[in-house]
Amino acid sequence: MGLYDRYLAARTRRSAADPPRTIALVITERDLLEPGAYATLESVLEWAFDYGAERVMVYVSVLDEAAVPTLRGSLERLDAPRPLAVRGPDDGERADAPIQVSIGLGGRAEFTNAVRDVSRAVERGELSSEDVAEEHIEAGLVFPTAPDLVIKTGAERLSDFMIWQSVYSELYFTDVNWRDFRKRDFLRAVRDYQDRQRRFGR
Repeated sequence: MGLYDRYLAARTRRSAADPPRTIALVITERDLLEPGAYATLESVLEWAFDYGAERVMVYVSVLDEAAVPTLRGSLERLDAPRPLAVRGPDDGERADAPIQVSIGLGGRAEFTNAVRDVSRAVERGELSSEDVAEEHIEAGLVFPTAPDLVIKTGAERLSDFMIWQSVYSELYFTDVNWRDFRKRDFLRAVRDYQDRQRRFGR
């Protein structure tokens, strides 16, 4: 680790501000086709937990659904620092692990499925329409946990990602592409988070 990296690491650890406990990474299918992409992901996961994260969510946006099985197999074989759960667009079970990975399941589809589940509960008489609340929607989401920090490499747009959960998240965009993402880039994201005053919509 270079001098600048050590400086960033020291500032991050000594900061009076809390680090992000839940981190979300937005990665594209194209990112994972680059040489060394999975090694980068393994490193970022290590850094995240080493610097105080308790949960990491990884969203992989996919243009070609035929690539999902291959991506899933590669992600499930990651040398991850914590238990990992991978969910594809056709899976019915919620991911429940310190590392949660969603492949090709967009935020709009996730939200639509949650609303559909609530509608069915109303139809069955298990819930009245007047009693429908935010927690009923959240109970049907694949990733019910709201991330503290969302990191997106390569472009300043989130795509169709966690549109419900990330409404009060701190967003960090970097021009660095995923294949070039280094520890100093991760630490800059954490430091940026620590320097912000979170308002949660207030």
